[in-house]
Amino acid sequence: MNEEKKKALQCLKTSKGQIEGIIKMIEEGRYCIDVSNQITAAQSLLKKSNLLILKQHLNHCVKDAFINNSGDEKVDEIIDLLSKLLKD
Repeated sequence: MNEEKKKALQCLKTSKGQIEGIIKMIEEGRYCIDVSNQITAAQSLLKKSNLLILKQHLNHCVKDAFINNSGDEKVDEIIDLLSKLLKD
């Protein structure tokens, strides 16, 4: 497992813990703004992990595809993904 995937995995594990904490906060009736702040923090970690995975994809999968003359398909995948991300 390369460095980007290790970092992404750590972010995901941390966000999993945050989400479990958020669920507990809601069940305990905690203050809405506190819950919302925790949701925002978890979203940030998810975005960071996604960026790390995409970086890994570009540095390895896409690079290898271009070396093997099949990079156009990978570019189309990235464009499709970016269009989804930009809709949010």
